[in-house]
Amino acid sequence: MDFVMTVRTWCAGPALVAAALLAGSSACAQADAAWPALQDGSIVLFRHATAPGGGDPPGMKLGDCSTQRNLDEAGRAQARRLGEQFRQRGIKVTAVLTSQWCRTRDTAELAFPGRAREDSNFNSFFGDPSRQPAQTAAALALLRQWRGPGVLVVVTHQVNISMLTGLGTASGEGVVVRPQGQGLEVLGRLAP
Repeated sequence: MDFVMTVRTWCAGPALVAAALLAGSSACAQADAAWPALQDGSIVLFRHATAPGGGDPPGMKLGDCSTQRNLDEAGRAQARRLGEQFRQRGIKVTAVLTSQWCRTRDTAELAFPGRAREDSNFNSFFGDPSRQPAQTAAALALLRQWRGPGVLVVVTHQVNISMLTGLGTASGEGVVVRPQGQGLEVLGRLAP
């Protein structure tokens, strides 16, 4: 089942990846313009900060960070800067959700200390693509309920953000969205 996402209209599925690659350069040019979009009722989907490598090592366990790919020092500094940007701009963050992966939780904790709550709807399905349709539908349903007050911050993974918005993201990059119709309207991007 495909979900209509408005970026100016994206569809989840194979066309999504091709469209994201074609739109990438113009979306990046709008990064600074996205900060004003962070108002009551908006959502920002962040890819976790820099964690060298890709995927996770064999034998990865959710409850054991020593088995996972984790933030390096650059990633920890990136996460702290992220939170500082929100504080400097006076952006009211009401809720912070993360996947159960250590790198997403650590990103959220460094950026927004003591605020993060885990939500398995934002767990990576990189290693098990069969989970994507149901998980993306559940994440979308949760996001479509958000009305504020303030901003909802979600720290998740590139694959999740791609399926929800049609956009690829760099480590620490954010995509600002708001619920619209049956999907999400992309308002802009926040550079890492």
